[in-house]
Amino acid sequence: MAECVFCKIAGGEIPTEFLYQDEHLVAFKDINPQAPVHFLVVPKKHIPNLLAINDDDVKLLPAIQKIIVQLTGELGIAEGGFRVVVNTGNHGGQTVPHLHFHVLGGRLLDWPPG
Repeated sequence: MAECVFCKIAGGEIPTEFLYQDEHLVAFKDINPQAPVHFLVVPKKHIPNLLAINDDDVKLLPAIQKIIVQLTGELGIAEGGFRVVVNTGNHGGQTVPHLHFHVLGGRLLDWPPG
């Protein structure tokens, strides 16, 4: 999708420092971090939100989980704990219409989140 900011980041049109990159996924720091560690894991394929995952896309979910485990370990937040958030739709707080997983850690995260 030409106007999607995450498609542009994943495609290299908007420069960023990737924490992880392969043929299907990218991970990078959030530009507006809500915790000391806050990164996003984003499929390169444009998928509008969690509800739009089809049978072919389901194979991405274990890969996303694997990358989250890897990066939380590398970034030092695995042992203390972290939160994974997938906002879906307006009421869910989704501001970029491209499936993405927020990973937040490095501090105590209150509940409910707000």
